[in-house]
Amino acid sequence: MKTPLLFIFLHLLGPSRAVYKQWIPNTNFENASNWNQGRVPCTNDMVIFGSSEVVSVFVQSPHSLADMHLPLNGEFIMAPGAGFAAFDGNYEPGCETASEIKFTSSGSYEWYDPTLWHAAISLEDLERGKYMFSVDEERVPCQYDNVFFQPETSFRVNIESSEQMIRLRSISIMGQKFTDSDTLAEYMKSRSAKLQFHGQGAFQLSNARCPDKSGCECGNTADHHRICAALLQNSEGRCPALTCKSPLKPAGHCCEICGTVISLEYSTGFDIELYRNRILHTFLSLPKNAGVQMAISKVHGPRTFLGLLPRSSESFIQIMLMDNRTGSQSGTHTEELAEDIMRDIAEHGESFGIVRGSLQAATGNYWSTQGAGSHSRVTTAAMLIGSFLILLLLFGTVLLLYKKGILRSSPCAPLLSRWKRMDDLDSLGEAMDKGFDNPMFDTPSSLAALEGAYSVEETPKEMGSKNTQVYYINPLYDETELRT
Repeated sequence: MKTPLLFIFLHLLGPSRAVYKQWIPNTNFENASNWNQGRVPCTNDMVIFGSSEVVSVFVQSPHSLADMHLPLNGEFIMAPGAGFAAFDGNYEPGCETASEIKFTSSGSYEWYDPTLWHAAISLEDLERGKYMFSVDEERVPCQYDNVFFQPETSFRVNIESSEQMIRLRSISIMGQKFTDSDTLAEYMKSRSAKLQFHGQGAFQLSNARCPDKSGCECGNTADHHRICAALLQNSEGRCPALTCKSPLKPAGHCCEICGTVISLEYSTGFDIELYRNRILHTFLSLPKNAGVQMAISKVHGPRTFLGLLPRSSESFIQIMLMDNRTGSQSGTHTEELAEDIMRDIAEHGESFGIVRGSLQAATGNYWSTQGAGSHSRVTTAAMLIGSFLILLLLFGTVLLLYKKGILRSSPCAPLLSRWKRMDDLDSLGEAMDKGFDNPMFDTPSSLAALEGAYSVEETPKEMGSKNTQVYYINPLYDETELRT
């Protein structure tokens, strides 16, 4: 009874769960990664901020420094008890030698860089490090996500966007949560906000969850190029080399993967959260599947027939599976799991509102299943269609070769011969509709014109005897049948 009760409980929570996206980097004074020496300044250091730098820096504790050069445009946000004091002569361990240390955290961080975000279904999961796995487009905040900048942190981010508005559910900055656009717009006019955010972008807040229980698209497709450019910036602009046979590129992802993609067509009864939990509790909770990660979401893209021919462009549910195997075994674990899921769809898919499911694996395999019917490597209907097309192509080739005279004999000769006679009849019929002259009752000049109509390359048999003054084609006469 546990599983049905869990489904009922999740259904009562609402049409879709909330997702929190947390910004990772910060410009805090105590963050060692913000300094060129990889450490926090100590008592005998000369701290240097570039004069042209635009920075917002949060200071968590008191510091004693030998000297400090401040930027022309910036701010220091002090926590209670934090501040700066002149060096009093008491050296800290490891700081006996005076040195220059430079603040290097620039404003080059991009909103659409998926490596700069953590995602979880709750703030508690964010604190515990229990992060979600997603396609690259959905690693960046989506239109119904809650964005979270950690309290007591400073930051600077470029919000340049291809859209007029970056749509979110809510945003929390320095411990203050904004849920409506007007209040946030007032904050964005402040000096702190101008140091934290830059670039031609703006926010629009809805304070609403996804209204569709089958899920909502993320809404980052227009900035897919930005997401991928930022993702590949630190890898020489190239995707990693893969070892699997037929790498896949899921919708919303930047690079091909060695994994498995399941695509689902759904009816009005489909609930993405119920089905997500079906997979989590029925399959991913098993010890044998511990090394598999799953991302499930609604995406918009081209649908294909047998994974090859474009069929249509519409919204569908995509399940991306990736495993931790390497080398030639990369992706094989996900295929095993995906086969189990496809069997489950064949048996229980209708009860979840699944109309049809298809599977593509990096090993080159393709499965398709519909409703609660059985599944196979290729559906029976597809096999019949494929066989028919092959036979049709073969017959057409034979027909063309026979008609051109290249093929003299074939198993289809009687049929082809009959077709040829019918074709000759049709051609003659068109000529008969226009009428013809009877040489027996025509003038010599007309007879000469009639004889001249035949090509000099035609054989005497085709033209008739040279001495015969009357000759015409009899459509009911077939010379080959007479010889036979």
